[in-house]
Amino acid sequence: MPDNKKQFLEGAHAIALTIKALKPAVVSAFPITPQTHIVEDLAKFKADAKVSYEYVLAESEFAAASIVLGASATGVRTYSATSSQGLLLMTEVLYNISGMRLPVVMTVANRAISAPINIWNDHSDIMALRDAGAIMLFSENHQEAIDQHILAYKVAESLSLPAMINVDGYILTHSYEACEIPTPNLITKFLPPYQAKKGEFLDPKNPVTLGVFVGPQYYSALRNKLQQDLLSSLKMINKEYLAWKKIFVTEKKDKKVIIDNGWFEYYGKKDAKTVIVAMGSVCGTIKETIDEIGGDLALLKIRCFRPFPGEEIKRVVKNTKKIIILEKALSLGAQAPLFSDLASALYGAKIKLVSRVIGLGGEDITEKQIIKIIKS
Repeated sequence: MPDNKKQFLEGAHAIALTIKALKPAVVSAFPITPQTHIVEDLAKFKADAKVSYEYVLAESEFAAASIVLGASATGVRTYSATSSQGLLLMTEVLYNISGMRLPVVMTVANRAISAPINIWNDHSDIMALRDAGAIMLFSENHQEAIDQHILAYKVAESLSLPAMINVDGYILTHSYEACEIPTPNLITKFLPPYQAKKGEFLDPKNPVTLGVFVGPQYYSALRNKLQQDLLSSLKMINKEYLAWKKIFVTEKKDKKVIIDNGWFEYYGKKDAKTVIVAMGSVCGTIKETIDEIGGDLALLKIRCFRPFPGEEIKRVVKNTKKIIILEKALSLGAQAPLFSDLASALYGAKIKLVSRVIGLGGEDITEKQIIKIIKS
């Protein structure tokens, strides 16, 4: 079936087809469950001479991150993907990528971290990297993952910031859904070929230094600049999301979706007294639960976790009496991460906050369980 038509695709294959259409110059990765199908497909595209990118199979995730760092530093579009322990092995390099202001885009197939060993889904891996200085987007389904990869490249390359798109391992990577892969022409209308800014990449004809050694008097200023630019990217994330929708989205909007922007989606009753806040594939189950039980209830699905749209969320939930935060990660020794960010954003608001950590290590999350939490 041709591109830009509804297809029944595995999530990993849909992501790989999207990356193929985005035409990176360098792809490097090391296979790790459940990310493997993405990079296997990208390798097969190369082996079948269907793409022009350089595909580098690294000896580890640390090496893969280093390879895309080096490639991005030369001013070309790059891509990588990883999961769980592999993401943790990339940690040192990922901090360098953001500090060097390189627009590396990568997929994280979210999976629990060890020990004990577990290969199923939760958000423990990405939460360990939430302060790495990258834009972090979360996908509910295949189509959202496709769209967010395209959006991520537009924002990352415009602002010289790295981006990570989070897709729940197995739940999205290995399941099949109907989705559309935009044609390359349609993508190019939104995202032109990458042209690095002069003086911001390695070029023998115009020598520059990236990742320079600095003393205390400059380090603070550079870190604060990264912080401010990351916070400022919120406006562009929303602006470009809405621009992409105008180009690509042809289906009628679900009447239950009250707000649909680059930061979040609000589903259910307007100004609901009880709002559930969540990220990722669990949002589909929450929507089904809301449809089943009805009442004064809504879902606020967070799409953009970093930078965190705290002020925007505060405006949306100003009439809410109770917020239930459902998340798939612990912050050991402290409050759960999404809850902490939300509590900080809503400081002083007269809203009851309820924190529930669910689905760790791939534990099933059912409508019955969600209903019980709502009623508790």
